[in-house]
Amino acid sequence: MKDRRQTPIAGNAVTEKDRKHSLESQVYQIRIKGYLNSSWSEWFEGLTLTPEEDGTTVLTGPVADQPALHGLLVKIRDLGLPLVSVNCVKPNEGEVPGQLI
Repeated sequence: MKDRRQTPIAGNAVTEKDRKHSLESQVYQIRIKGYLNSSWSEWFEGLTLTPEEDGTTVLTGPVADQPALHGLLVKIRDLGLPLVSVNCVKPNEGEVPGQLI
């Protein structure tokens, strides 16, 4: 029987540094279309909700790991809110190093 395990593509292997980095909380900014007031903060695991003038709301705060991020995205989906963007940001900075969505 043929071995069906996938071989990592050169340059795409997960390193020990990547694993260590992924265990730390990352700060995310999740932008949704529409307004949510601050009463939703607890439901979104304590993220700060900031309404913007362009009709969007930005949810900002630390997210423990990728499953927690996906859980937040599921909540947004379940509310029927259009997702505008998801960005990983450096703590205490407004700069966005890389847009994920």
